[in-house]
Order: sequence, then C-alpha cells, then structure tokens
Amino acid sequence: MEVIDLPNWEAFEHKVKELRSEHTKESSPLLFRGQGNSNWKLRTTLERNGAQHMLFREYYALICASMGPEVRTFAGVGVPQFDYRWSTEHFLNAGLLYEIGDVFPQALYQYMAYLRHFGFPSPLLDWSRSPFVAAFFAFRDDPSGDKPEKRSIFVYCERPVAAKGGTLGQPQILPIGPYVETHERHFRQRCDYTICGVFDQDYGWRFASHQAVFDKQYTGQDRLWRFDLPSGERKKVLGSLSDYNLNAFSLFGSEESLLETMWFREHVLRHRD
Repeated sequence: MEVIDLPNWEAFEHKVKELRSEHTKESSPLLFRGQGNSNWKLRTTLERNGAQHMLFREYYALICASMGPEVRTFAGVGVPQFDYRWSTEHFLNAGLLYEIGDVFPQALYQYMAYLRHFGFPSPLLDWSRSPFVAAFFAFRDDPSGDKPEKRSIFVYCERPVAAKGGTLGQPQILPIGPYVETHERHFRQRCDYTICGVFDQDYGWRFASHQAVFDKQYTGQDRLWRFDLPSGERKKVLGSLSDYNLNAFSLFGSEESLLETMWFREHVLRHRD
C-alpha cells in the first residue's frame, strides 16, 4: 500500500486524474473507498464484529438457514433456500477464488449486498466506482469528541496489468463486480465489492483480512493507494459535492438522510468560512 499525504481537496482531484490516465483499458477498473479516520485499517463489518475468520459455508448457513425465514417474512426480501449439500461441495472447492466464474450465485449475491447496505455484518468490503462518493463517506461524519487529524480515500486496482496469479493457502482478494439486482442504494452509491478469503485444507474457504494482503510488498497485482487529507477540508469537500447534488439523501434516499442533508445544506453551508 502506498500512503500519500495531500494538502487539500484540489490535490486529490488532480491525483485521481493522474491515476485514471495511467491505467488503460487493460487494467481492471479503479475502485474507491472513503474512511473517516486515517488511522483506521481496511476491515469488513464482519471483522469489526469479531468473526474475521468465519467459514464461507458458516456464513451462508447463518444468513440463509438460521435467519433467512424471518428476514423473508418481515423484510420481504428474496432469500435463497439453504442447500447443505451444495454449500459443502461449493465452498470446499480449492479453486473457488482462482477460477473464472461466480463465487456466489446471483441470488445469494443479491441478498448479501442487501444485508451489507442495511448494517448486517458482512464479508463484503464495499467500494465505489466514483471517487466523489468515496470522498463523501470519508468526510461525512463530524465527531463531537476527538476529531481525526486526517481522513483517507483509498484507490484499489486489482490488476494494473492484464494477468493475476495466486498461491493456494495464501489470502486472495477478489472483486465481485457491480452488476447485481439489489437494493437501490447499491446503484445510488455506484457500489462494487471485494471479498478476501484463504483456503483451509480441512474446512474449506475462510474469510481473511484485506489489510493483510495490502500490507505485503506490491507484487504487480492488488495495488492500493491511500490518500490522506486534512479533516479541516470537510466543509469544502462536502460543499463541493453538494453543488453536484451528491449528499446523504442522494446516496441513501431515506427520511433520515433527507433531514441530515437539510441540516448541512441549510445551516452548515450557510456558515461557510
């Protein structure tokens, strides 16, 4: 991972233009992620909830068998029927993250994306195809206590060159892609997702740490940049995004996000320095 300190928002916009000009059609798409504190590591919500090494098939059983009927009943969401035999065969396949094909069937992926957007602990690390959406999430929060000195916007490229390899028994990151029919927030935020897994010879695929992969020396794949910007740029960044109607309401579409947007637009921005 390459860490770059930037003095202001304009410098970040310039860096994005540079990266996009350097990465041609042979490269995989650039993905962006914003985090509100530069000291935070890249962690999925599943990791943050203490289940960082959970088996793929355990998670599948949890969301489809254990809680599936209740979610299907009260949320009206399409929940795939649990299939023990399929999960045993599928998630014990050592080539799962290396072969060309879907790691999760379409219906399961739709459901997992839905769960991620509504706060259920997820192995999906969410990204956006838009650097400006990522910037919004980096600068959205204004903590009342100790404020972070810097915010971070990450830029990820799976394959700067056409090829990608992997070693069985080592953690592997795999982008899953944006093309899935799921909740509208997925499209509002131009979402993409990655998973990280490692194959266990005895139990099959386990979820693993993205950060552990990115902390290794760059080897021509899974390249990551972290751009750190001063927290003092918050009002400027959010004000600039607001001019393009990029705000909490346009990204979430809920009543809570509407009121959050109204407070920022009608009060905070009216008192710009």
